[in-house]
Amino acid sequence: MDMYHLKQIPSEAQIRKFLRRVLFGKNVFCPECRSRAVFRYGERYRCSRCRTKFSLTSHTWLHGLRLPLKTLWLVLWCWTSQVPVKQAADLTERSRQAVYDWYGHFRAHLPHNPVILERIIQLDEAFGQGWTLMMGKQQGSRRAAYAFLDDPNPQRHHAVFFAQSHVKPGSRLYTDGSGIYQGINRWWPVKHGTDIHRKWEFGKTSEIEGLFGTMRTFIRRMYHHATSDKMPEYVREFCARFSSPEIFESPHRYLSETLTLVPPR
Repeated sequence: MDMYHLKQIPSEAQIRKFLRRVLFGKNVFCPECRSRAVFRYGERYRCSRCRTKFSLTSHTWLHGLRLPLKTLWLVLWCWTSQVPVKQAADLTERSRQAVYDWYGHFRAHLPHNPVILERIIQLDEAFGQGWTLMMGKQQGSRRAAYAFLDDPNPQRHHAVFFAQSHVKPGSRLYTDGSGIYQGINRWWPVKHGTDIHRKWEFGKTSEIEGLFGTMRTFIRRMYHHATSDKMPEYVREFCARFSSPEIFESPHRYLSETLTLVPPR
């Protein structure tokens, strides 16, 4: 089956209409001087006032796009739908490296939405070669926050900084028995409780333990493996999918959330 016959892929004209509406509203204007005195030639535009030449995507993070719009839409649909890289490469008829690169491009432009956890929070760490991941989950919710450290030996100040950045004062914080959390309530106003894992205590931290497991499954399924340099990106994508799943509802929603005109230099 021709990949463009998939019902998820709009026509070229529909994609262009969508991009115009998201970026310019009802009428196209010059992205440099904001004049509406522009004329179209082919698929490009020119401003009569400042003579800037531009396309629909030239002043966005899609500038320099070398994919047909329908192919771009299909790759983006694969990413928002969690289609693994290998499957996406086969479907789009692009190399795996090209799909890796585009998935990375989409990750890089996810909105930065700071997450503040409240009420009851479970916090734990995961470790890799030269790094530590601290991740917290608001109990009973789809809210997660993380800090990625280029240090395999986290210290108390890392835990305090995480709490100051992501934990609402007055919340109840549950952690394992690691020394980096001892006395954390003296540096940030939380009520602190612990599970001692070596004593097989997991009740207070079961949700964050489960979230780490879900994250590892997601990374293996989507990307097969993760090198240390890619882990921060994958963690960011996972937490965005977990905390803000609406962004990934469709390419329409993702582009509506992320695509804007770059301010003139």
